[in-house]
Amino acid sequence: MNIQLATVCDFAADYQGKLCIQGAFDTLCAQSFPVVHPQCSIAVRAIFQAEDAGRHEFVIRCIDPDGNECLPPMPCTLEVTFPSAFIPFVSRNIVYTIQRVKFDRQGLFRWVVQHQNNTLASIPLRVTLFDDRRSATGPAG
Repeated sequence: MNIQLATVCDFAADYQGKLCIQGAFDTLCAQSFPVVHPQCSIAVRAIFQAEDAGRHEFVIRCIDPDGNECLPPMPCTLEVTFPSAFIPFVSRNIVYTIQRVKFDRQGLFRWVVQHQNNTLASIPLRVTLFDDRRSATGPAG
């Protein structure tokens, strides 16, 4: 198994096995803290080989700048089957949509994708104060 894609975005959905992503981002700019982000999605696409067939338990965690979990863990179970010996791999998507996520302070947060306590992906999210000097270059400026 490998992780083909892992991102935080404005919106994500699984449409008949296709992973649809809108607005992938890595930075949130706030006027002040605490700040509440209205909605975001965590999207993960995993690729499995024939030897990976079976049940897989994943957990996605949000880790604050001090290394502590700042949201409840998000578990996901995937059943991976191969309908034919001629199929070389299968893909599965994990999508979590989170409403009103609150950040109490600025810093580097991470969304960590784990499988059997092994970290498969770490998605950085920089939460920072808005700076008028950077407004011409965009939020990540």
